[in-house]
Amino acid sequence: MAVAETQLYAKVSNKRRSKSTSALLESLLAKGFPAHIAQKALAATGQKTIEDAAKWLHSHCNDPSLDDPIPQEYALYLCPTGHLNNYLQEFWKESKRQCGKNRAHEIFPHITLCDFFTCEDQKVELLYDTLKRVGDSFSQSFPPFISLSLHSSASYLGFFVGDSHANILKDFALAFSSEASALADCHVKPCLKQLHLTLAHKFYPHHQKTLEQLAKCINPGETCQWVAALYSRDMRFVHYQTLRALFQYKPQNIDELMINTGDFIYVDPTQQSDVSEGWVIGTSHRTGCRGFLPENYTERANESDTWVKHREYVFVTASRLFTQTENEPNVKLNGGVCNPSTSRSVTNVLSLQNAALRRGVLVMRHGERVDQVFGKSWLQQCLTADGKYYRADLNFPSTLPKRKDSVKHFECDPPLSCCGIFQSKLIGEALLDQEVTVSYVYSSPALRCVQTAQHILQGLKLDQKVKIRVEPGLFEWTKWEASRVIPNFMTVTELAEASYKIDTSYRGNFPLSSLVPSESYEEYVSRSSAVIKQIITACPNKGKGVILIVGHGSSLASFTRPLIGLPARDSSDFAQAVRKIPSLGMCFCEEIKEENKWQMVNPPVKTLTHGANAAFNWRNGIVED
Repeated sequence: MAVAETQLYAKVSNKRRSKSTSALLESLLAKGFPAHIAQKALAATGQKTIEDAAKWLHSHCNDPSLDDPIPQEYALYLCPTGHLNNYLQEFWKESKRQCGKNRAHEIFPHITLCDFFTCEDQKVELLYDTLKRVGDSFSQSFPPFISLSLHSSASYLGFFVGDSHANILKDFALAFSSEASALADCHVKPCLKQLHLTLAHKFYPHHQKTLEQLAKCINPGETCQWVAALYSRDMRFVHYQTLRALFQYKPQNIDELMINTGDFIYVDPTQQSDVSEGWVIGTSHRTGCRGFLPENYTERANESDTWVKHREYVFVTASRLFTQTENEPNVKLNGGVCNPSTSRSVTNVLSLQNAALRRGVLVMRHGERVDQVFGKSWLQQCLTADGKYYRADLNFPSTLPKRKDSVKHFECDPPLSCCGIFQSKLIGEALLDQEVTVSYVYSSPALRCVQTAQHILQGLKLDQKVKIRVEPGLFEWTKWEASRVIPNFMTVTELAEASYKIDTSYRGNFPLSSLVPSESYEEYVSRSSAVIKQIITACPNKGKGVILIVGHGSSLASFTRPLIGLPARDSSDFAQAVRKIPSLGMCFCEEIKEENKWQMVNPPVKTLTHGANAAFNWRNGIVED
């Protein structure tokens, strides 16, 4: 369309629309909603139905930003459907299971045609008209299939679009951006560089080979119908993390956030430093309200989970598979020919990889500690006037183990709560159900860690077969000790006399006397790296036996990252990550002996999530007003 014609059409179109309002908008205006708020609701729900918009308005009645003139951001993607999309979704699933989440998992499979741009709410319908009109004009020239070739680097894996087909897609994107910019008065930038469909991005280099093997199971020549789809997102939360609520939470205080199961919450990582442990502050996608919520009620969601699909244009083309003979090779990957009938499935690749795995290392945080529930002064609540221990609450341990020195040393070396004991046994039973074979158990000298290891072994029914090796080098970063001194731990002899299954013949790699109060982060990282390497060396390879390490929240990163060849995090990032690790949080690494390396995979058991249970006084509210 010529520039003059485009400008003329824009004037005519805007003039026509100023005289008439869409049926959806008219319905909302008839209900008494202001025009700008009604248009905002329609834009936020994809302008699909009056019911969707009305529901959004009802949910956002207390949204403090409801009157803010902040538009949505829009992007135009070309998305595969059919058999090819099924293969891609299987790759998404298996790559995440094998190698963990990378940036590609945040969004569904797509080729970006126009990256995100803003458009005023009242002009969004012009984008729909543009997509339909430009789609119609390209429907005859759209390629019957799109040529895709696999490319890989240390941080990127994906399909590049062949030049001839890419030129057609770029022309389509350019036509959409030119017309949309003129009609809707917004700046739309088409993607004119190498068009691609990303499979994995910003992954760990040692996962590259595994990801390539999985990607070669995808046949880009599979039946596919391509769809140009217009999506939107809330531009205020672009750099936030997205959480999904696993459970309903009803606020106990005025500054807390009401969430329902399945709600999405936007969380700014930079605003969490002053939030109490176990809590986050975020904004509800459903209501727009902001407040505190328990972090263990949520899980990480994908960035695109909150996006809204507005309109799509389906390109109806004939697949080249309809004209191919049964035995004809149909796709080239990095110069090689791959036939679907001979290519291995993702499942077969995984089974071959699993056959090469030998040892496993399961690093776990201890269970719920008693001072985590009752505070640092928990012991004062449980001592009589003559210094004897009694159980002031059912979540206090029924007894304390005997130690030769003062009972007051338990303040700096607290035991598990009764819930912590239950948690640990439950994890052990889950490991038993999954037929996990634990060959060695190492524990930090902290009593809570020794008790966790003991009860896990009981759940595994191994407490009479496997003994606990107390390793002082597994203790947490000493800078975090509030007392600024190394706690006075129970000795190995005391632990054994208290009926804990301790390997009294074991001599630690890092003597207790070597622990330095308030050590630097670099000293802690060096200690952790040396200890994990010494533990691996000390445990002979026995089939697929697992080495269980029970430590602290800091252990999950400090012991696994050096094992899989990753550098230590920055100290501030490290602290931020550790504070989010719950009781019995765990990481699992498996050895690939043939490649002389370790990789992190999903733990063998599910996570353990539960809510808080506050103390209750029957007099308050029941008998007394």
